[in-house]
Amino acid sequence: MGNELIQMKDICKSFPGVRAVDNVSYGVRAGEVHALVGENGAGKSTLMKILSGVYTKDSGSIILNNEEVNITNVRDAQALGIVMIHQELNLMNHLTVAENIFFGREAKKKSRIILDSKRQEEETVQMYARLNLDVDPRAKVGRLTVAQRQLVEIVKALTYDSKILIMDEPTASLTSGEVEDLFRVVRALKEDGRAIVYISHKLEELKLISDRITVMRDGQFVATLNTEEASLDAIIQMMVGREVFETKQSPFEDTGAELALKVENLNAGRMVQDVSFHVRRGEILGFAGLVGAGRTETARAIFAGDGYTSGDIYVGGKKVTIKGPRDAIRAGIAYLPEDRRELGLALGMTVDENIPMASMSKFSSFGFIQFAKSAANSEKQRGVLDIRTPSIRQKVKFLSGGNQQKVVLAKWLTRNCDVIIFDEPTKGIDIGAKNEIYKLLNELAEQGKAIIMISSELPEILRVSHRVLVMCEGRITGELVGDEIDQNRIMNFAVKRNHAAGGQVG
Repeated sequence: MGNELIQMKDICKSFPGVRAVDNVSYGVRAGEVHALVGENGAGKSTLMKILSGVYTKDSGSIILNNEEVNITNVRDAQALGIVMIHQELNLMNHLTVAENIFFGREAKKKSRIILDSKRQEEETVQMYARLNLDVDPRAKVGRLTVAQRQLVEIVKALTYDSKILIMDEPTASLTSGEVEDLFRVVRALKEDGRAIVYISHKLEELKLISDRITVMRDGQFVATLNTEEASLDAIIQMMVGREVFETKQSPFEDTGAELALKVENLNAGRMVQDVSFHVRRGEILGFAGLVGAGRTETARAIFAGDGYTSGDIYVGGKKVTIKGPRDAIRAGIAYLPEDRRELGLALGMTVDENIPMASMSKFSSFGFIQFAKSAANSEKQRGVLDIRTPSIRQKVKFLSGGNQQKVVLAKWLTRNCDVIIFDEPTKGIDIGAKNEIYKLLNELAEQGKAIIMISSELPEILRVSHRVLVMCEGRITGELVGDEIDQNRIMNFAVKRNHAAGGQVG
C-alpha cells in the first residue's frame, strides 16, 4: 500500500492530573481506512484532536508527505488537508445544506460583497455527485436525519480538499441501513486516495470497513494489526488488558417481589399508544425495538410527562400524577437520558457540582449549601462507582464517556430513587467500560432497585435483561422471559410480525 501519508511520532499530551497521550506513534496511508480503537480514556480522540488542531501536542512530531509540519490550530490542519468529523456534529440547523458547507468561506459574486448562493448550491450538488449521491442544497439541515447531517459534514470536509479525514464514532446514531450507506461513501473516499482514520467502539464494523487497526490503552500505543488477520477476541484483550466474558443474564426468580412501577394504558401521541407494563424490585426489564419504535418516548412520557395524554402510573402500588420531572423524582423515578452530555450533565461544572444536583435539599441548611457534606457524598459515590477522575473538582467535560455516565448515575443514587430508567446506557462507551456499567446494573438490581434498560444493541439486551419487552410503532408487540429471549424472536416482534401482545403487558 505504500508509505504512510502522515506519521505522528512520539506524541505526548497531558492535562491537569492526566497523561492523556504517552509517547504514541501512529500513521495512515493514502487509500486506506485505518481504525483506531481503545477504551474510553485510552487517548485515541485526544491523539486525533492533536492531528486536527483542536489540541496542541506537548512533544513529538507530525510528518506529512515526508515533511515535518506544525499544527497549532484547526485552520492549520485544514490548510494541510486534515479534517476531523466529531461525534457531536458541528452544523447550524437553521441554515441550508449549501450554507453549512460553505459557512465562513461563502462564494461571492464579482463585487465580492453579494453572496453567490447559486454557485454554492451548484458546487454542493457537484460534490455530492462525486460520491454518487443526490441532494437538495436548499434543504434546511435541521430537517435532515442524523445520517444526512453526517454526509453534510463529510462533503464540507471535502471542500477543504482534505487528504486525511478523521471520523469519530460515525455510526453511533445510525440505523443498519444508514451504516451501509455510510460505508459506501467511505469506500468511495478510499478509492479516491483519501486517508481515513476511523474511531469506533463497534468492533464488528471494523472487520467490514477497515484495512488496519491500531489499539491504544491508557494513553499508550499497544499494537497495529492487519484487519483480515485480527480476531475480535484479540482486539478486545489488547484494549482492556484482560479477557472479557459475555454471559447471559440469569432468570429473575422472585416473581413475588413488590411491583416498583406499573404503567397502564399509557398514551403520548403517535409514538406511545396504549402501553402497559410493570417492573418489580430487583428486576432488570429490557426495552428492545428498532429506531423510532417509541421506547424513548415511553420513558420520557413516564419521567417528564412528554405528550402524556392518558393512562395511569403507579409507583410502589400508589397512583401518581406526573406532569414533569419534579413529579417523577418525588415519586422515586430516575431517568438517565441517551444524550447524557446534553441532557444529563452540566459539562462545564465539576464532578462534585453535578452529583448533588437532584438532591440539593440533602446538602443545604437554612438556604446555605453544606459543601463539606456534599463533597463527602461525592467522594463516596466516586469510590462506589469507581469514577476515574483525578479529583471530584475535575470538570465533567474532561471525563471519558463511561465515567460521565457514572456521574449521572451517582446523581440518582444520591437521590436514592427506587426506579431507574437507563436510555442507551452504553452508547459511545467502550467494551471495558460497558462491562463496568453491566456490573453496576446488576448490583443495583441486587439492592432492590427496579431497572428499566432501553437499548438498541441486541447483545446488550440478551446479556443484561431478566425480561424483555419489544416495541414497534409505539406499541408493545412482545414480551420474552428466560430462554425465550433470543435475537430472532426480538426481531420478529420488532418488525411487528407477531401482534400477540397487542400493547398490553401487565
